[in-house]
Amino acid sequence: MSTETAPAAETDAPTVPPTEPCSVVWCGGRPYVLEAGAVRPRWVGTDGRGRPETLSTAQLQRRGWSHRRAASRRRSR
Repeated sequence: MSTETAPAAETDAPTVPPTEPCSVVWCGGRPYVLEAGAVRPRWVGTDGRGRPETLSTAQLQRRGWSHRRAASRRRSR
C-alpha cells in the first residue's frame, strides 16, 4: 500500500485515548501513563511544577492529547 493513499482513519488524530494499561500519551507537553485501578483507570503524570497529577479519560480528552510529544516552544538555556 502506498503511503500517499493511506486511509483517513490512519492519518486522523484519534479522539479517544487508548485503554490498554501502561499506555503512554502526551498532554500539555508532559507524558501520562494509564494506570489500571481497582475502581476505574486513571492517567498518571505530573503537573507543570513536577507534582504528581491524575486525570480521568474525560479530563485528558478536554485538555487535548496525542500519541507523540509536541515540539516545545520554550528552550532551556
